[in-house]
Parts: sequence; structure tokens; C-alpha cells
Amino acid sequence: MKFIEEVVVDEFLPTVRSMLAEDLRERGFTQREVADALGISQSAVSKYAHGDVARHDRIVADERVRDLVDRVGEGLAAGDLSPVAALVEIEVLIRRLEEGDLLAELHEDAMPALAAADVEFSVHDPDSGLREREAVLASVRRGLRTLTNASGFAGLIPNVGANVVECLPDGGSVDDVAAVPGRLVDVKGRAMVPGEPEFGVSEHVATVLLAAREAGASARGAVNVRYDPDLVATLAESHPTVEFDAERGTREAVVEAVAAAADPENAEGSADDGTLVCYQTGAVGVEPIVYVLAPTAPEAARIVRELL
Repeated sequence: MKFIEEVVVDEFLPTVRSMLAEDLRERGFTQREVADALGISQSAVSKYAHGDVARHDRIVADERVRDLVDRVGEGLAAGDLSPVAALVEIEVLIRRLEEGDLLAELHEDAMPALAAADVEFSVHDPDSGLREREAVLASVRRGLRTLTNASGFAGLIPNVGANVVECLPDGGSVDDVAAVPGRLVDVKGRAMVPGEPEFGVSEHVATVLLAAREAGASARGAVNVRYDPDLVATLAESHPTVEFDAERGTREAVVEAVAAAADPENAEGSADDGTLVCYQTGAVGVEPIVYVLAPTAPEAARIVRELL
């Protein structure tokens, strides 16, 4: 694991300081004056002068860096820039280069997993796409632990398998939903998790969740379990519960059923705490299933665990 700040400290700053020290020396600064201007020791200036500090070729070659060094060097030499003003100029360029630019590329070189994430990543934005996606994946993992650590959960897994899913806050497609690839299955009384959660690997449960959201539900997490009338009755005691017709197609049927339940005239749908139970009793070639929806995957998992 390498942070972009380490790239700045280990690669960018030594290179820029070395370039600035060289620039100021060429403008007639003494070693002491260079040290004072850059806020470093004379020994450090000496190392820069003798080439004892390695420079990063890509940083040296970047025209914006070269322009910065020239402007800051000229400003310091002329007295137009104070050391604080010079610092601000350098910080501004650092922030610029961190946002999908040179420093971001060097960071990806040091952390190939960032490039593999295939999503825009802003290191200084707490709402960046990568952080958001990683938070959803972590949430799905917590939901999985809640269920797989519970004795008896395997008995609730339907024949087609179960899944734990959660979508991004503005998720609208299957690619925006994180889930277990291949689904959970019952292996000798234990729930087997075939792999780490990923985005875009759930058609089945993701379709139900997205359809419910399309109809107005606020849930982002979901877990599916086997159908049993007693389970449905138990869930209906605490959560809005709607039935949809599997023969009519999942998305259309769920949208219609959830929209009907959300009608203000329908007492069952009047309260929305983010939880919702959708179920269908089967059709030709379609196994009956219950879907527990909640604000997050761990919350949906806790509701299912309370059934054990």
C-alpha cells in the first residue's frame, strides 16, 4: 500500500527542490541563501548541487513543473515572492497534478490496483467514486459476515442460491450493484461464499432491488432467502411486505407491486424506514423467493438473521 502523499514526498518534492536549488544557484544565490529560501539545510543544498539526490525524469520533463520552477525561482530572486507565496504556488501545482494527472499516474504506477479499479479517483474528495465503491463493497462484506457466522442460515438459502447485495447511492443499473459472484449456496449445512464481492455480478437480486428503487423504495441493500409462508408472515409483522407476480417478469412486476404498496391509501406502505419485503410464490420454471430489502446490506442481513 502506497499513499499519494508518499509519491509527493519521495518523488515530487526532492525533484522540485533540486530543480529550484539549481535555478537559484544559477541566479547567484549562495548556498546559505538557497537553504533559507527553500527552508532546508545547507547540507541538503550541497547534496542537490552535487547530484546526490535522484530526480524523477517524468517530473523533470513536465513543462508545468519546469515553468513553476522558473516562476518561483525568478520571484524569489527578485523579491516578488516570499517563501510562503512560493509554497502556495507549489502546493497549487501538487493538487492539480494529483487530480487524474502526473502524480495520479505515478501513484497508479506504485499501486496498480488503483488503475484496475476503472473508476475516477480523487484523493482529496471524500465523495470520490472509488471511495464510494469501496465503502459499498465493505458494506456487502459486513452483511456476508452477519449471515455466514449465523448458525442455520444455510437452511434459508433457496435452490437457486442466495446473495447479499448493495447498490451505490445513485445506482441505476446492475453494474452499480455489488454482490457475491456466483451466489451463496448450501454445502452440507454451511453457506459457501464463492468469491469476494464485485460490482455487476448479480442479475437476480440486483434486478429486484433496482426495480423497487425505481418504484420509490429507498433501500440500497438486499438479501434473498427461500420462500415460506411462515417466514413472510413473520417479516410482515415488522416490515412493509408486497407480493409480485413472477410470471409477468421481475422488473415490471416488482415496480408495480412496490408502487401500489407505497400508495398513501395503502396502510401497509405508509411507513418507510427503508425496509421492504418483496416475494413471489413461483411460476413455471421459477422458484418462489423472498427478498429482504433495507437501507444497507448489513441491515438486510440482520433482518434475515433474526428469522433464525
